[in-house]
Amino acid sequence: MLCQYKTIVISPLVMNMTLANKKILLGIGGGIAAYKSADLVRRLKERGADVRVVMSQSAQQFITPLTLQALSGHPVASDLLDPAAEAAMGHIELARWADLVLIAPATANVIARINAGMADELITTTCLATEAPVVLCPAMNQQMYRNPATQANLASLQSRGLTIWGPASGSQACGEIGPGRMEEPLVIADRVEQFFAPKLLQGKSLLLTAGPTREAIDPVRYISNHSSGKMGFAIAKAAAEMGANVTLVSGPVNLETPVNVERINVQSTQQMLDAVLTKVEHCDIFVGCAAVCDYKVADVANDKIKKSAEEMALALVRNPDILATVAAHEQRPFTVGFAAETQDVERYAKDKLQRKKLDMIAANDVSNPAQGFNSDDNALTVYWSDGQYELAVNDKYTLAKQLLTIIANQMKTA
Repeated sequence: MLCQYKTIVISPLVMNMTLANKKILLGIGGGIAAYKSADLVRRLKERGADVRVVMSQSAQQFITPLTLQALSGHPVASDLLDPAAEAAMGHIELARWADLVLIAPATANVIARINAGMADELITTTCLATEAPVVLCPAMNQQMYRNPATQANLASLQSRGLTIWGPASGSQACGEIGPGRMEEPLVIADRVEQFFAPKLLQGKSLLLTAGPTREAIDPVRYISNHSSGKMGFAIAKAAAEMGANVTLVSGPVNLETPVNVERINVQSTQQMLDAVLTKVEHCDIFVGCAAVCDYKVADVANDKIKKSAEEMALALVRNPDILATVAAHEQRPFTVGFAAETQDVERYAKDKLQRKKLDMIAANDVSNPAQGFNSDDNALTVYWSDGQYELAVNDKYTLAKQLLTIIANQMKTA
């Protein structure tokens, strides 16, 4: 007999404006990557942040203050002593205003001057005068980045509590290839979100599976399903933002790895299980979001099967059950499953919750083309031993944050 369930209420979450009321001072150094700063301002603004810009004198040779003023909605500061500023001390005014000082791009010159404690122009003086956290996003020629002087400057700044994001590697404007590219504005905006996100999972290790698995028929054919991996990747992104140490075991999907997430790529269900078992002893939470193949081909052909007969029969055997294996593990983490159903969603989800001895299960109706597989939106009903909660249709990132909040709350009461 199934347990009786009670419904609880959790606080509503505001997700669309993730940086609402956050004051970010963006400092722009004089490098070719300054052109990316315009997009960075836009990315931060669309998430609700109040952005003000301070530019080095050389930065104005690469991008005009007028462009950044139009995007930020505020005058751009560059003069150390500004008659229009409060008491003509713009560096103090801006330093007190900011919740975060973000230098992007941080050129080798700017990094060296900040490390030396120089107050020769507004961008460096503000870093000296602020009590807000300071983040540097390096951008320079790869040889300049590798130079021992630059590395020593970065190490010194980190030892004093400044944060370094990047750089990325790749082709550079000078034609060389290597580390030194400023991270893309979307990545930096994601990092800012993580910086300010409530750390409900701080200190926790979260392991999750995402995407489909593929079971080979022969070297060119396989059995799989329609999972896009979007829900699992949204959970990984949200968990990292909430402070968790995240490992994502992913089937074959075409998605970017979220910032600060360790990713392990697999193909088959057995490979996914093997990867999970290497990590499960060291995790606090396991979320089985992958749509794994329940069956695999008994005898995989070594060569491509040629078309001949009108019919072909395949013998299938059961795959291992990853969720049940984790739930039965000796050092069992808080175990959360997913139930993607096309009918009787509640009945099947509750049965799976009890049969596999899970702590929680999130059920969704994948027969609805507007949600679930391949969609950017979803709706979930979350069940646990004595409660349930409805998460209405929303984008998968928002749902991921809501789901993880429920998990964090349940772990506190478990």
